[in-house]
Amino acid sequence: MQKIGVIFDLDGVIVDTAKYHFLAWKSLADELGFQFTETHNELLKGVSRVKSLEILLEIGNVTLSEREKQKILKSKNEHYLSYITKMGQEEILPGVTELLDTLDNLKIDYVLGSASKNAALILKQVNLLDRFKAIVDGNSVSRAKPDPEVFLIGAQKLQLSPENCVVFEDAIAGVEAANTANMISVGIGDKNTLSEADYNFNDLTELPSQFFQSLLVEN
Repeated sequence: MQKIGVIFDLDGVIVDTAKYHFLAWKSLADELGFQFTETHNELLKGVSRVKSLEILLEIGNVTLSEREKQKILKSKNEHYLSYITKMGQEEILPGVTELLDTLDNLKIDYVLGSASKNAALILKQVNLLDRFKAIVDGNSVSRAKPDPEVFLIGAQKLQLSPENCVVFEDAIAGVEAANTANMISVGIGDKNTLSEADYNFNDLTELPSQFFQSLLVEN
């Protein structure tokens, strides 16, 4: 491999916004009259907003018209925005800043590949937006993970072949998307849950110091 590039998922890799998604969805579930738990919230990891709503309604056994669904989606996003607009640099997950510094020193480009439609706002809030070569998010794609579209567009932004891209993901759907795209997948989180990933680490602080150099040698 002559050159590599990196594609980062956002939620659970760069920052932990899952807690804010949970609070926003839980608020809506409360309004609709059913219980939404943190276990339920795991089902929404890496999933688009529309698909997340479908899962939520299945959990509550609730049927809504398309107009009502659109109203709910707007309400959920307003709840969510009220949380993320208060985010600061303290929300950046351990090991992220150090990893970005390492990539900069190695002259390895990196982009974001996220289902979130608020990705740019979140990165701006935590002062990381200018560090990424490009942002590919829910506004850029028509198909959600596990479809590899978001990562394939990311590879185009990096001007690299998919097999030369390394993807950092914390969700099963994201790892599946990376593997389908023929990219190197790195699972961040529970190793049993993300067992299909090529490499697994509990968090970014576990990444070996020579990880990228070793990839260059191996390929």
